[in-house]
Amino acid sequence: MSLLNRLKTFLDGGRLDVAQRYELLRKGTSGTMSQFHMARDRHTGEIVGLKILDPEKTAAFEARFRGLKKPTEGEIASAIQHPRIVKTLQHGLTTDGRQYILMEFLDGPGLNNLINDGSPLLDGNRMALMRQMAEAVGAVHEAGYIHRDICPRNFLCSKDATALKLIDFGLTLPATKDFMQPGNRTGTPAYMAPEIARRRSTDHRVDIFSLGVSFYQLCAGQLPWASSDTSGRVAMLHDTVAPLKIQEHCPKIHPELARLIHACISVDPADRPPTAERVVAMLTSIPSFSAEASVARGS
Repeated sequence: MSLLNRLKTFLDGGRLDVAQRYELLRKGTSGTMSQFHMARDRHTGEIVGLKILDPEKTAAFEARFRGLKKPTEGEIASAIQHPRIVKTLQHGLTTDGRQYILMEFLDGPGLNNLINDGSPLLDGNRMALMRQMAEAVGAVHEAGYIHRDICPRNFLCSKDATALKLIDFGLTLPATKDFMQPGNRTGTPAYMAPEIARRRSTDHRVDIFSLGVSFYQLCAGQLPWASSDTSGRVAMLHDTVAPLKIQEHCPKIHPELARLIHACISVDPADRPPTAERVVAMLTSIPSFSAEASVARGS
């Protein structure tokens, strides 16, 4: 950055002038509480991801935790450093007062799109992707947080679908007593743990539940609960209707993999694997070749 631009940044109180610093290359995509852009740094030519948070929606979410010292999304994202987590480069405020997060740009498909399209790229890669998903969740927990929105949409894959990274910490909270009290019903309903849907106390095992639902969908191509309801009410099925056995979709699935997936989506958190590290260990103990063969194209 030139001396003039450094001085301008200083005079702006360290705030980012988006138009001055970045060329927006791709039309922004809107998320629940933000807008995301592919951008080029006008000074270095570097391609980055630029996330700009909606002030009103962000304020409404953070108002739930008034009186608590909740970190910003940028602070949380910066605190989680791991090969399976999108790398945060910088965060702060723009010159018009909006929060922004600057991150590495991941030029690959969302895992949700690959699943919905029945992509052949997943064949032979599912076991590796599941291990990486669990490693990412473990990194979040190790850093002292609960992600609270684990779902295929929040995993971006490499172009060949051999690797992925976890993104989006907009709903992530510290794994401390104050932030695990009943009442905070946020997340993606189809992947939401019963204790969130029923406004009960929570802990890191809500992510284990969501991870299990994501595993199920990755293997079976559909969710454990058959429903056309896309509203928040679908989460109420998770402790009132038994999930369809994954063997109904994948008759030849490795029995240990089936047991692990169903353990993850247990209604009682005590019946789920206690940690993401345990999930990784259980996946690693399953022979990858036979497990891959059993879920390829839902066989």
